[in-house]
Amino acid sequence: MASPEATGVDVTKQHSFPKDKIRILLLEGIHAAAGERFSQAGYTVESLPSAASEQQLLDVIPEIHLLGLRSKTQVTKRVLDASTRLLAIGCYCIGTDQVDLKMAASRGVPVFNAPFSSTRSVAELTLAEVVMLARRAAHRSQQLHAGRWEKSAAGSHEVRHKTIGIVGYGHIGPQVGLLAEAFGMRVVFYDTAKKLPLGNAESLGSLDELLETADFVTLHVPDTPSTRGMIGAEQLARTRSGSYLLNLSRGRVVDIEALRDALVSGHLAGAAVDVYPEEPQGRTGEFDVPLRGLDNVILTPHVGGSTLEAQRNIAIEVVDSLIGFTDAGATTGAVNFPEVELPLLQSGHRVLNIHQNVPGVLRDINQIIADMGANVSAQYLSTLDEVGYLIMDVDAGLSRQVKHHIDALDTNIKTRLLF
Repeated sequence: MASPEATGVDVTKQHSFPKDKIRILLLEGIHAAAGERFSQAGYTVESLPSAASEQQLLDVIPEIHLLGLRSKTQVTKRVLDASTRLLAIGCYCIGTDQVDLKMAASRGVPVFNAPFSSTRSVAELTLAEVVMLARRAAHRSQQLHAGRWEKSAAGSHEVRHKTIGIVGYGHIGPQVGLLAEAFGMRVVFYDTAKKLPLGNAESLGSLDELLETADFVTLHVPDTPSTRGMIGAEQLARTRSGSYLLNLSRGRVVDIEALRDALVSGHLAGAAVDVYPEEPQGRTGEFDVPLRGLDNVILTPHVGGSTLEAQRNIAIEVVDSLIGFTDAGATTGAVNFPEVELPLLQSGHRVLNIHQNVPGVLRDINQIIADMGANVSAQYLSTLDEVGYLIMDVDAGLSRQVKHHIDALDTNIKTRLLF
């Protein structure tokens, strides 16, 4: 194996990114706590208040190392193909369907989100809307704004002793259940994966069973091929007459036209919707859905996680994940990437190698190490689907040569050094 010197490689060249050279772009008005957190860690940040179109991203992405966004900016294959320097993406929300996750992984770009920080905010709004629907409070408010005083108990109910059915028992569902129990409600849930019930919640065996059981059906599922359109005319027909539907998950989960039909017919007593199949890109965008004008429907503009507390917590959670990756190579919590984390580097240099997940990669890398006589103080490999991720701490004097030879492997996707 030829040495780097023999091939003309400058082994003194720095490969660890200086913090002042890392360009960070945050879109969609991410909470100021994100910029503060980055600044405390020695980074500088550019923040923009609005989402970016694909063309706008294509114009800037070649110079960006870390990209932060919320739910409206779409990171497509074209954007990722143009992202020659991109190290990682932070989704400052729960959902990650706005990013082409598989393509990002194939480019060696881990994607981090905030699965925990806004759960309480979404759960609180869910329960608030349950009560508002049961009491027809939103309709009463509209009447008063129109100058009509119609004090009546007609159609108003307590939620105590009613059954709430939670579809999706991940991060938000259990919190909804615990709050509902505090209101004296019976809690049932359905999830495709086996989940440990919290409190007195009861797991049901099928979605149909839940729809036929619950007085309030609330959806807390991600946007995936299996969940898109999961609530259509057939499912709505299975719900109890006079029941309610709440969707604070993803807009494409519910067939909006079918939901309108169920509401207009009187089969459903009401609905609360926070997410929509198509959403305006900004405050000036047009909002037009078939549910507008129905007095038994609460419409909110995708604000389930939009509290100051949640947005601050989200900012800190995602920034900490991004800093953990740039500073130490940690991918714990990445949604599209093997999860690897080693203690902070104490001595030597750290090699971060992202490669195609095929047999023989670790053998080839260890052969490089053996041929050079380099000492390895720590090594950890993890794989996910088509991508493998190796963290390896090696002698400082040989790290650049190791990186050079790993770069030359056909299986290499991306390799960088940390000092």
